[in-house]
Amino acid sequence: MNQKFINFMRDYTNAPLAVAVSGGVDSVCLLHWLARIGANVTALHVNHGLRPAAAVESEYVRDLCRELNIPCHIFYWDGDKPARGIEAAARDARYRFMTQWCRENNISALLVAHQADDQIETFLMNLGRGSGLYGLAAMRDVTYRDGVKIVRPLLDVFRAELAEYCDANGIKYFRDEMNADPRYTRVKIRQNRNLMARDLGVSDARILLAIKNLARVRDTVENNVADLIAGVLKDKRAVFSDSFLFDQDPGLRLKFLGSLIQTIGGDLYQPRLNSLNNALNRLQSDCKFTLGHCTIRRLGNKILIVPEGEKTSFRKRHEKKYN
Repeated sequence: MNQKFINFMRDYTNAPLAVAVSGGVDSVCLLHWLARIGANVTALHVNHGLRPAAAVESEYVRDLCRELNIPCHIFYWDGDKPARGIEAAARDARYRFMTQWCRENNISALLVAHQADDQIETFLMNLGRGSGLYGLAAMRDVTYRDGVKIVRPLLDVFRAELAEYCDANGIKYFRDEMNADPRYTRVKIRQNRNLMARDLGVSDARILLAIKNLARVRDTVENNVADLIAGVLKDKRAVFSDSFLFDQDPGLRLKFLGSLIQTIGGDLYQPRLNSLNNALNRLQSDCKFTLGHCTIRRLGNKILIVPEGEKTSFRKRHEKKYN
């Protein structure tokens, strides 16, 4: 069992936890390791009904949990499925089932089995898209979704170690055929990532180090943005001067505006970068428009952001001035 995993989990000793178990090697190994350290955990499995093997995998997860004496809940994604964007829809459904169960059962954290290879692949995919700091900093070990803490205790553990543990201990797991389909960008990266170390001398360890360095910068930026938002936000309403926005460093300005819109609008994600750039361009002069379920207005040297549908008057009894 990996020592980094053991150290990570010390913060969750005796806490009521849930773990997402698909039946693949990553989540099956995580489930076994949680059982070995005596974690207070319940396994959650979602049958999406998208593949013939789904029912077999669900039954295996149920049997495995029974063998490990771990409670198990299985959810079924029934009904019509979208013709396009099925992967994203399935992911959203999966998290919706699991986070709702966690909220209803007062579970402190939902563990998911993203590991070091997933982290590197995410970094390289985002690099190919030309992503900035936030994309290249890749996945966090702790995030929140639908009010539930999402914890990734395996981000420092490689898939090969997980598979080796399962194979050495005769632990069965399933292989998803989509993970070998080269039509997917992530699979192409997975199948050719070795070339970076072999031909360029860029090892996996160096990529993970770069990700962690970028993550530290990201966290610093986010702390600064959080302070800025705290200074202008009250009761889902923000009023501030144009100079308060435009005197910020360009990168901080974009992050501040995106985070503020996300906070007020209540969306899971911030608006896309091009939408934020367009918003900043419009805010150079008097305007009124909607973005991210917010109404954004500039009048003179004042900027107002409120939830979409609310009044956009600058006359507010508790309004603060920021010059």
